[in-house]
Amino acid sequence: MASPALLMRVVASAYSVAEKAATIVRNVMAAGDLGIVDKTGDNDLQTKADRLVQMSICASLAQKFPKVTIIGEEELSTDEVTEELIEDGHCEEILKKTCPAQYAGIKEEELVIWVDPLDGTKEYTEGLLDHVTVLIGIAYEGKAIAGVINQPYYNYEAGGGAVLGRTIWGVLGMGAFGFQLTEAPAGKHIIVTTRSHSSTLVNECISALNPDSVIRVGGAGNKIIQLIEGKASAYVFASPGCKKWDTCAPEAILHAVGGKITDIHGNSFQYNKEVKHMNSAGVLATLRNYDYYASRIPNTVKQSLVP
Repeated sequence: MASPALLMRVVASAYSVAEKAATIVRNVMAAGDLGIVDKTGDNDLQTKADRLVQMSICASLAQKFPKVTIIGEEELSTDEVTEELIEDGHCEEILKKTCPAQYAGIKEEELVIWVDPLDGTKEYTEGLLDHVTVLIGIAYEGKAIAGVINQPYYNYEAGGGAVLGRTIWGVLGMGAFGFQLTEAPAGKHIIVTTRSHSSTLVNECISALNPDSVIRVGGAGNKIIQLIEGKASAYVFASPGCKKWDTCAPEAILHAVGGKITDIHGNSFQYNKEVKHMNSAGVLATLRNYDYYASRIPNTVKQSLVP
């Protein structure tokens, strides 16, 4: 039997690496010292979990796939990586699946992995644990083609016997797994948007869409999960605050199930290694009915957000 294609090996490893990351996230929280550092003073926090998880993910993947470019959110040296942070396992289930033909010949040096070690850091520090995700996005030729999202605290309110955490993953041309795909209620316009980075522009954009309701939660990964589980019909963020490592993994999973994510102007995101990290023209994402929302974004909002 032929050995699995590189892409499937990377995704299978990323799956195990994300599960290890979730354990680190939970352990840091349980130990009680979050080690919070304020990076820029603009609600831009970093905790011990962000640091340890990024070291774990980047070092684990770099050890197995040395020619892949890995870009993580935190500026960290890789010298301090200890052996217990390394995860060298992989998910057997993923390796058994056939790689989509268009990705079967990919070489290591053609992949870029975008890592957000802890998406929703502010919510993590405030105990809103279900907002928190670990994001590993895999890009090829500038496009997000595979992604892993781990929710370390999925189910945390379900009580003692519940299994904590879950890992969602997807590959373009194959689909996405680890959750139940559900569409938002028909005819309802439920917008999910930022909780901690709101602004006049964000709110102006949302009210122009005349939503039935607005959900404010932390984390880009979490917002895409709201879309694919039918809790929201559109994710709208008219602000430059989001980065490539926030959107790469969620984009791959959303696109794998037929959804769409762009900036506020309708441009696709690019994920090649030279690209700027900021998604400066905001985010618009839906599982279905993308055009309905895109056509209602006010021009004043578009003019304020330059790609």
